[in-house]
Amino acid sequence: MNILKFFTAGSVDDGKSTLIGRLLYDTDSILADQLEALQSSNRKNDDGTIDLAILTDGLRAEREQGITIDVAYKYFQTEKRKFIIADTPGHIQYTRNMVTGASTANLAIILIDARNGVVEQTIRHSYLVSLLGIKHIVVCVNKMDMMDYSETVFNAIKEKYKALAQNLDLKDVTYIPVSALKGDNIVQPSAQMDWYDGESLLHFLEKVDTDLQDKTAQARMPVQWVIRPQTDELHDYRGYAGRVLSGTFKLNDKVTVLPAGTSSTISKIEFFESELDQALAGQSVTIHLEDNIDISRGDTLVNSSALPIESKLIEADLCWMDTRALDPSIMYLIQHNSKTTKCKISEILYKVDINTLDKHAADDFKLNDIGRVIVKTADALAFDLYGENRANGSAILIDSRTNLTVGALMFRATVE
Repeated sequence: MNILKFFTAGSVDDGKSTLIGRLLYDTDSILADQLEALQSSNRKNDDGTIDLAILTDGLRAEREQGITIDVAYKYFQTEKRKFIIADTPGHIQYTRNMVTGASTANLAIILIDARNGVVEQTIRHSYLVSLLGIKHIVVCVNKMDMMDYSETVFNAIKEKYKALAQNLDLKDVTYIPVSALKGDNIVQPSAQMDWYDGESLLHFLEKVDTDLQDKTAQARMPVQWVIRPQTDELHDYRGYAGRVLSGTFKLNDKVTVLPAGTSSTISKIEFFESELDQALAGQSVTIHLEDNIDISRGDTLVNSSALPIESKLIEADLCWMDTRALDPSIMYLIQHNSKTTKCKISEILYKVDINTLDKHAADDFKLNDIGRVIVKTADALAFDLYGENRANGSAILIDSRTNLTVGALMFRATVE
């Protein structure tokens, strides 16, 4: 059974937390103690029903204000699939939280309030979905019960969003009219909207093909650990442990070790106490090579027929996540998979006004700013472009003075 990771985005009070709560409640995915706390809560909807948003509001400030601040992860499964949901905040001041929650998602659910239609925050969230390379988008037009389940209202919002999707090059977009409060089209089809002939949200999520297996041609595994027991029993044992980022490694495949550039052939693949014929993306394995070559933590095993880019000068999109502004004069650390090296932001190309999508010149980056920069690294990184391989096309910036993660990078091009 595979796993679908998705996140929700929308304006304040669009009903993101209620929608997730409804999914959990209607699929019987709530534990007994959670259900008891839910029923005894004094937070009720206007019609006296239970406020399902409580299920995802983990912080006290969230419960008091009725808003989402931090990313809340929830897990549930049906007979067909397992799900990991990231409930992300809609406020502009929590953009960094949304980027964090969306960074590993296969699919995005964008909520639109049927009363308000496409608004500024819809544009902002859709831009972030485009920026992060999430290919599957579900637009849920929520609160249809407050618009008398009008097909006309739904179609008008759908047509307006289609224009936005075309502008952002979002190709795989599905539109579903829902009421998270009443449960219409969330798990079961709605009797109130017989004009809608599509699937309910849950049925769509169960069936959507998310291309979970990455391209076989781009097999990548950063080495996390070199295993050398050096015991009498395992005197010659030499294995390289790590998690396969993308693609597939097979027995007898020719692989190259970067940055050294030396090559060898896979002689054995271990997974716990068993041996495999191949290692797939997402699996943590130990790979053995025919030749004894110098490999250390931070090196990357790649298939020799599809080498990544190696460069010290990279053009990248940057989302700034620290309250302290970017300082181009200082040295930061960049962590790309298991490799960490020093770097500087050598140039700020532009910042994006994520409410209007306009690009403009800038000389600073502050909390939640997004734009494009040129990064100069001390050591060459072996990477793919983010649009081709998300797993090997991103990195984080770390402030060495505080050891805090201050930025998220998505590699877009090399610089001549």
